[in-house]
Amino acid sequence: MESRGTKREAGKIEVAEPWNKLPRPAPSLPTDPALYSGPFPFYRRPSELGCFSLDAQRQYHGDARALRYYSPPPTNGQSPNFDLRDGYPDRYQPRDEEVQERLDHLLRWLLEHRGQLEGGPGWLAGAIVTWRGHLTKLLTTPYERQEGWQLAASRFQGTLYLSEVETPAARVQRLTRPPLIRELMYMGYKFEQYMCADKPGVSPDPSGEVNTNVAFCSVLRSRLGNHPLLFSGEVDCTDPQAPSTQPPTCYVELKTSKEMHSPGQWKSFYRHKLLKWWAQSFLPGVPNVVAGFRNPEGFVCSLKTFPTMEMFEYVRNDRDGWNPSVCMNFCAAFLSFAQNTVVQDDPRLVYLFSWEPGGPVTVSEHRDAPHAFLPPWVRSTCKDGGCWEPADSFPASPPAQPCPRTSTRWWYSGSSSSDWSDSRKRSRSISFWICILSRSFRATWAHPLPHLAVLARWKL
Repeated sequence: MESRGTKREAGKIEVAEPWNKLPRPAPSLPTDPALYSGPFPFYRRPSELGCFSLDAQRQYHGDARALRYYSPPPTNGQSPNFDLRDGYPDRYQPRDEEVQERLDHLLRWLLEHRGQLEGGPGWLAGAIVTWRGHLTKLLTTPYERQEGWQLAASRFQGTLYLSEVETPAARVQRLTRPPLIRELMYMGYKFEQYMCADKPGVSPDPSGEVNTNVAFCSVLRSRLGNHPLLFSGEVDCTDPQAPSTQPPTCYVELKTSKEMHSPGQWKSFYRHKLLKWWAQSFLPGVPNVVAGFRNPEGFVCSLKTFPTMEMFEYVRNDRDGWNPSVCMNFCAAFLSFAQNTVVQDDPRLVYLFSWEPGGPVTVSEHRDAPHAFLPPWVRSTCKDGGCWEPADSFPASPPAQPCPRTSTRWWYSGSSSSDWSDSRKRSRSISFWICILSRSFRATWAHPLPHLAVLARWKL
């Protein structure tokens, strides 16, 4: 009698591979909103660590020289009548989108300020470093039905870095962008020119060139669940008349949208566009989005302020609307998925997380070009125990102008420090059970993260 674990073919007996030697399917993360509908996770209110600016040539400056000041027109109930087509294309200098900046500007800021981080340089060892825009894509993924994404991830000296990779579909869309879309993009920047001044107390000057190379970026620290976050995002302007002048609560996000005429158009706006506005502003703690609604001729016919913390109210009773808890729970699940996947500390090793609407997040492993994104000057600077000290070959920044800073510690949930302690205990408990479930589910080739909703119901 043949022993169990063998198979016969063409008169020969072959020993079957043990189950644990068989190739396993690549891990994946589902994106179904129903899996992430638990309680809202802990999210520490972001605090600004610093800032940097990019000039008209896209050169880095470690100061706030590009910060603009919110200066809306005194409409007195009348239409502002901004001509968003004015200056197009003669006074338009768009950024070269072929240049892949990746995390370079944020890494430059880290090189200059690592020793000044609260908690010391060692705080970064367990943190996730990325752009705000990448986190925004994660928040909106459960409800996105059109555009996929790819995120490259590498671990270096304990820190997990996430950098977006342009998908083939996105590249084709960018290269074949119709003239109308390019003009609409210009209108968004032109609206900022009408609403912002270079100095406080000064009126905006919309007669100048619209140069999208110029940017002011805030660098923020936060925590989602048990994931420390350090991320940066572009800021449109600061409001000198805000109740608090401490960033990021003094910042204002500016947006444009087409004029709405029917309840159906407003419902679609609340379901789709307002979701992206909420995600983009909630992450860095920007309290208000000011929208300019344009008519078909390209003139702004009305202005409306959307407080970030009130946006969900527009879809709360809409069965097809979005839910902030789903967005944040999925983001937390993805960060856990990435942390558990990218375990090897090697900047040349890249894990590419890919997602297309209707499917799960998948991951593939790559080495070196073209996916490696941590620049050589970071790796060479951090060798031989001299991590993050300025390299001789790295140009020094010009004399820095002070950035708006805040040392206030508070949390988005409005919780006290004791609540924060309880949240950390819950996070550690959930992490423990994720670890246990991971070991159990590996035997069945499943991933434990979809069961986070179950863990939440256990109130761990």
